[in-house]
Amino acid sequence: MVGSGFGNIFKIPELKKRILYTLALLFVYRIGVHVPTPGIDTLALASFFAKMEGTIFGIFNMFSGGALEQLSVFALGIMPYISASIILQLLTVVIPHLERLKNEGEQGRKKITQYTRYGTVVLSVIQGMGISIGLESMASPGGAPIVLVPGWGFRLMTVLTLTAGTAFIMWLGEQITERGIGNGISLIIFAGIVARMPAAILNTFRLVSTSEMNIFGLVILLILMVGVVGFIIFVEQGQRRIPVQYAKRVVGRRMYGGQSTHLPLKINTSGVIPPIFASSIIMFPATIASFITIPWMKFIADSMRPGNFFYELIYVGFIFFFCYFYTAVTFNPVDVADNMKKNGGYIPGIRPGKRTADYIDKVLTRITLGGAIYVSAVCVLPSILISRFNVPFYFGGTALLIVVGVAIDTVAQMESHMLTRHYEGFLKKGGIRGRR
Repeated sequence: MVGSGFGNIFKIPELKKRILYTLALLFVYRIGVHVPTPGIDTLALASFFAKMEGTIFGIFNMFSGGALEQLSVFALGIMPYISASIILQLLTVVIPHLERLKNEGEQGRKKITQYTRYGTVVLSVIQGMGISIGLESMASPGGAPIVLVPGWGFRLMTVLTLTAGTAFIMWLGEQITERGIGNGISLIIFAGIVARMPAAILNTFRLVSTSEMNIFGLVILLILMVGVVGFIIFVEQGQRRIPVQYAKRVVGRRMYGGQSTHLPLKINTSGVIPPIFASSIIMFPATIASFITIPWMKFIADSMRPGNFFYELIYVGFIFFFCYFYTAVTFNPVDVADNMKKNGGYIPGIRPGKRTADYIDKVLTRITLGGAIYVSAVCVLPSILISRFNVPFYFGGTALLIVVGVAIDTVAQMESHMLTRHYEGFLKKGGIRGRR
């Protein structure tokens, strides 16, 4: 039973220690979200962000756990680190030196991690400077300036504060990954999203109490939420398993190989990267138009807001593009086929080498189409609910994909800790398959 599985957690000292360590560092992160950056009028900033829903600021605010709208020391969140990681992955394909480092094992990965840290600091400085300069020209709807004392003193202080905050979050994430349970960076994003859910739930019940939303609508919403979460869990664990046979080899007097295994290909190989990139790109017109009063810019921005057909069409197109693009960057069928050939492996009925690579690429292309349709459906759902049924909070989309995916990964790691120590896991039959 699930209950007995959770009870076994406290019987394993190491696992208990890792979980408590993770919770303690996440608590530190949530405290930092409420520490403001010096020189800011917080009330004017809050009223300014009230009109920024549907722009790129709203996306960054979601990933920072509400830190951006308060301009806390963690306002940049972990996005610079994620951006640096993605840039390094893309550069690995075109720069031979980085590709060699990637294939050098643990030492090479450490070097790439070091480059990622440097890139995070550089991006944090650039974004911090952009935010500080932008804030000096902003004011609340009532006309109150957001920055109390503009100038280079404020700019340098903001850059230093925000860069230090992002570096500290990066360190917290690495510590959680090394000494805690789960992926630290993912858990920090998870904590930021989940922390905003109680306020959204309270707002929902407030609307019900004031008759702005009826009980029947609330019940339908709850059923739909459970259904979507179950659907995401089902698809995120879905795999296309390609059978692989290893030939028998004689080494000395012993015979090795001959076993059958499979090559698992995830339906959603690209994860949450496509909706993040698509949202960031498509939100730029709305963000720029919020600072410009030109009529035709306003028209374009209004057409590019969530709920509009033109917006949803372009959004889905970008998701499809990034699903295929990111899958092509992170998964190389030629390398997989070469490694199989070197180890005496082959796919039954397919010749080793180029034929195997072409077959894997063909299968991957087909399942990526299904993954892109799935991601698009989950991400478009919130806009439909908000625009058609007046749902009072952002249900589904990128946030829900992250929350469910991180929860599956974390529970899978806890399950493996218990099973390796001969304890019963969360489920008696089957267990929870990790996302590989």
